[in-house]
Parts: sequence; C-alpha cells; structure tokens
Amino acid sequence: MSAAGEEAELARLLALIPRWIASQIPAGRTAVLEEIVVDLGRPPRVRFHDGAGQLDLDGEVGLEDLQYVLGRVTRFRDDNRTGIERTLHRIACIRDRYHEIVGFTFRPGRTVPGAAKPIGDLLGSGRSVLVIGRPGVGKTTLLRSAADLLSGELGRRTVIADTSNEIGGDGQIPHPAIGRARRLQIP
Repeated sequence: MSAAGEEAELARLLALIPRWIASQIPAGRTAVLEEIVVDLGRPPRVRFHDGAGQLDLDGEVGLEDLQYVLGRVTRFRDDNRTGIERTLHRIACIRDRYHEIVGFTFRPGRTVPGAAKPIGDLLGSGRSVLVIGRPGVGKTTLLRSAADLLSGELGRRTVIADTSNEIGGDGQIPHPAIGRARRLQIP
C-alpha cells in the first residue's frame, strides 16, 4: 500500500478519536504511531514504536469523550475488540466491574509489502514456522506478508484462522494485504 493509502487509512482511525486528542498528536509522528490510550479521568497517552517512547497529552478524558467514540464505534465483540471495515486498525475497550466502558486503546495496523520475502524459501519448503517476539516488532505484519506470498507467488492454497481479525482486518471483506489468501474468522 502506498504512503498516501496508509495515511488515508490512518485518518479513518483518527476520526474515531475526540478531536481535542487527535489534534495533539504531532503530524510528523503519525507514521510511527503505535497506540493511543484513552482512559476515563486520565490524560490521553500516545505511544510510538520508533524508540521515542510515549507522550502524555494535555487534558483529562471525560464521559463525553467516551461517548464521542461510542457514537462512531457501535459494537464490540465478546473479546472487547472491534476494528474498522477494510482496514487493519484495531480498537479495544476496557470495562469496569459493571460492564461500562471506561477506556479505549486504538492501534493502527500497517502493511510492509514483501516483509516475508527473506523467509520465502522456508515458507516454500512446507516446514512449520514459529514466529515469536515482543509486542510491536512485526509478527502480525510478517504473517500478513507470508499469507500474501504463499497465496500469490508460491501458489499455495492459504487459509488464515483469524481469531481477533488482526491478520486480515475487520469486517467481512479481508484486507488486500493478505493477497489471495482466504480468511476464516473464528469467534
């Protein structure tokens, strides 16, 4: 996906966030945005995956901010997650003991075309591959690229068992990043 395409997809995620929060995210830093945390009664927090750490924003999240988000994101699955149709973005909610939503975590999803190329020979061999690493290092990005490589260039029948819609995106139509691979959404 082109930089302009990724920027347009990111704009769809940022449109769900109260404007006073989104306006404080430095424009030049959106390409390295890892997550936005919005918790009731606290300042919003933005994390970046380029080693620059996190940024606490000015202001305190109120009930009206949670309602703003809920007016745009209408349903969460039983795992307290949702996404944006035809994107890779994920939104998780945090609930209190009365099942009321008291916070959100917004995580932009990205593609890196060809990320699986370095392990293409291994994927083509039919052997099992275990992908491990800390959060944010690109495990899911690698899996998306591997699905694209296997289903396209390597001509394999490929089905993704996607339990949280992180690999193929949310909604009924999978994100183009998985190529010709099929996706089985598992509740």
